[in-house]
Amino acid sequence: MPTRLQFILFGIVASVATVDVVWVRAGHFDIDALGFVGIAALAAALAAAGLFYERVRKEERLAAMLIGTSFLLGMSASFSLLNYLLLTVAGHRVDLALAALDRALGVDWPAMMIAMSRHPVVNALLQLAYISVLPQVALLVAILGWRGKPENIYAFCLALTAGAAISISIWTISPSFGAFSVYALPADVSRHMPLALDAQYARDLISLLAHGPGHISPTSAKGLIGFPSFHAVMAMFVVWYARQLSYVRWFALALNIVVLVATPIQGGHHVVDVLAGFGVAAVGVIFADALTRPRETRVNVGAEAASVQPLRQISP
Repeated sequence: MPTRLQFILFGIVASVATVDVVWVRAGHFDIDALGFVGIAALAAALAAAGLFYERVRKEERLAAMLIGTSFLLGMSASFSLLNYLLLTVAGHRVDLALAALDRALGVDWPAMMIAMSRHPVVNALLQLAYISVLPQVALLVAILGWRGKPENIYAFCLALTAGAAISISIWTISPSFGAFSVYALPADVSRHMPLALDAQYARDLISLLAHGPGHISPTSAKGLIGFPSFHAVMAMFVVWYARQLSYVRWFALALNIVVLVATPIQGGHHVVDVLAGFGVAAVGVIFADALTRPRETRVNVGAEAASVQPLRQISP
């Protein structure tokens, strides 16, 4: 049987997936059912392999890696589908207000982009850093299994879940897509500045909010959330959960500082999107810690009680 933390992870995916299925059937949405079923099958196979290695082969680290990977696949697909379904009930866009907040902070997004267009090498490095976040998440799960404790993988997964849930909730109430959905860059800048997410991507997001999700497929799903930046949140989680890994932690810190700098440029975000990510990441860490710490606390308390018992027995 799965452990308590595994039950929580499996329960989260099952709950969100159930909401997705019920909503899709009730609303008759056009989805790539085969694509989502394929992801579900792969996630289930990895989870089964993880439980096998934990219960039969007694290899807890490998088991945690497999179960963590299974969870991330299931969580990403189920939350992404839910985010698309929420397009139909989302509130009014707040990008103009967020752009005004940026300007109040002294941020001129178009001027920043024009300045960056004059430094193609730096921009290329920012692009590489920006697109590295998802591979970093997957790699950290493997490294935590190899070098850390299994509980660290589950804590990382729980923090990611909390961050995603908070970001999606805020976005549903006040959807936003980023600065690139507000400003139009000069044509010569757009043509000669390679971006991970460009103006066409922003137009696609605006169209989705205006006309509904259309065909929903895991192979073509877009990141919808502007504020708070979940990309920035994931980068912060990688830094936090890599902090106890010698050598890795400094590389993760340096790389993800660059990711945070790159997010408004390569991801088209408002700067306040990134700043809000710090609060979301903090809540995610606290949430994960609250679920993973009680077990360690009980073990410590039990050990202390065992060491004190003999003293009680010889007391008069």
